[in-house]
Amino acid sequence: MWKPDPATIITTEQKAAQAQTALIERFRMAVQAHVDATAQSQRYDSGNSLASYVASTNATWAAEAQAFVAWRDAVWVYAYAELDKVLAGEREQPTVEGFIGELDPMMWPD
Repeated sequence: MWKPDPATIITTEQKAAQAQTALIERFRMAVQAHVDATAQSQRYDSGNSLASYVASTNATWAAEAQAFVAWRDAVWVYAYAELDKVLAGEREQPTVEGFIGELDPMMWPD
């Protein structure tokens, strides 16, 4: 008689954890793409590239980087807080596009 291998059995809890991980990763990738696209709109390679100019000797680049870093931090604080609400059942799961639309726009310095 066949006996299942307990090491290969996936429990309901494991399936739920995998689904949550996949959900977070899908939204995380979308938010990161949005952050990078925002930096690229100002001719930087990526968000990380723009953030590296925070101590630049070029005043324009430093000001853009400082504003961007503050905005990026606010975006991630909001994103993780709202995704935690989704996981806790405190809010409906938005579409990825709808979620990105909830994020505050970047306000570039003059």
